[in-house]
Amino acid sequence: MALRYWAIIVILGIGWGMSFMFNAVLLRELAPLWISVGRVGLGALGCWVFLLARGRNWRISPSRALALAGFGALSYAIPFSCYALGQQHIASGVAGIVNACTPALAVVVTHFWPDGERANWRKSLGVASGLAGIVLLSLPILQGGESSAIWAILVTLGAPLCYAFSVNVARQFRDMEPVVLVAWALTGATAFILPLALWSDGVPGALSAQAWGALLIIGFALTSAAFIAMYWVLPKIGPTNVTLPTLIAPASALSLGVLVLGEPLEVSHLSGLLAILFGLLLIDGRLFRRRVPAV
Repeated sequence: MALRYWAIIVILGIGWGMSFMFNAVLLRELAPLWISVGRVGLGALGCWVFLLARGRNWRISPSRALALAGFGALSYAIPFSCYALGQQHIASGVAGIVNACTPALAVVVTHFWPDGERANWRKSLGVASGLAGIVLLSLPILQGGESSAIWAILVTLGAPLCYAFSVNVARQFRDMEPVVLVAWALTGATAFILPLALWSDGVPGALSAQAWGALLIIGFALTSAAFIAMYWVLPKIGPTNVTLPTLIAPASALSLGVLVLGEPLEVSHLSGLLAILFGLLLIDGRLFRRRVPAV
């Protein structure tokens, strides 16, 4: 893989890990649902600016727009809300580690999905390792009797579970140009979560410059620009390599939480992270394939 593609993979992994840090910053001034509104709304705006600037054909049928609205709620609005809700009671680094369970949960959902790929013993072991990582993360919380933090981890797990379903639902949109798909899906996600945020928390107050900066970065850079970059590099490196940011993001989230936000680093964080990363490597499988010598 060319160096410039590796650079994109690393930047995506670090960037998506940073999103948990920005969530923590935004939670000081915004309710969780409004963080989701800001992220999907600005993300949609960035995608539409890109499409219109490039003169791409963005028109789709009303029925497909409605289907993409549901897909956007599942893929963006609900997961982003789960992260923000969970991070009210757990550190950003812990949320980033929980997010790394996405491939493990995707293996389980895909195994039972109609015409989905069946899990082999190696992927099943990877799922077990990933779940063991969640248990290791949760043990100190269980021992301390912090019920709110336990519920926060379960709520945060809702995000990777949504992703596990969305990667299978996405198959019905394979005929669409990816950026058009994301633009419509993020627009639908905004239409879904905005009324809920207004009903739950009312209109937010004025934000500080720091909060606006975090919101602009998480919306434009880490949502619209990141997904445009991911879909640009996908055909060049393949679907397996494009999942590599998943290995980088939890380490990025944990490091930034400790270094920037001053969050505590515990042994359970590192042991849970290592167990989940080992599970991801098993699911990916490349390190465990036998190399056939050239004849």
